[in-house]
Amino acid sequence: MSATARSLIYLMALAHPGQRGRLSIILVEIVYVTLTAGIYAGMQQRALGLRSKLLGNAIVVLGVPALAQWLDWLAHRAVGAAAPARATLVVSCFAALSALFHLFVMRRGVFLSGQGRSLVEDFRRIPRLVVGFVAAPFIFFIALGGRLTGSAETGTAL
Repeated sequence: MSATARSLIYLMALAHPGQRGRLSIILVEIVYVTLTAGIYAGMQQRALGLRSKLLGNAIVVLGVPALAQWLDWLAHRAVGAAAPARATLVVSCFAALSALFHLFVMRRGVFLSGQGRSLVEDFRRIPRLVVGFVAAPFIFFIALGGRLTGSAETGTAL
């Protein structure tokens, strides 16, 4: 899924006329992401088991995607199919958002290997998880606003 989404992002970013090497850039992306996605997902799953939840979250959301993007950039360079900066930026933003979603669902027991649930069961949970992921920032700020309002009314500090 990641290879498809990233390749579509590259395709959109490369859509302007005169862009040479579009097919080779997309093929490198498909091959690279397909071959490495499981490795990075495994690294992220291992990070969830760290004693420090903050460190684990940072590895999932920042460390693994940064490593993946850097190695992706090297793969494109190595085969002479360097992606334009605009495409790389867009894919990096997608990778960051994807990593946040991945953390969100993994912390809820989805897309984890060895957990006793099938992939089909995990996919059945996705619609509800997408809604929860989209709603999470709003819920956070509403709760934060309530705590700030409540502390101001009672005179207590956070």
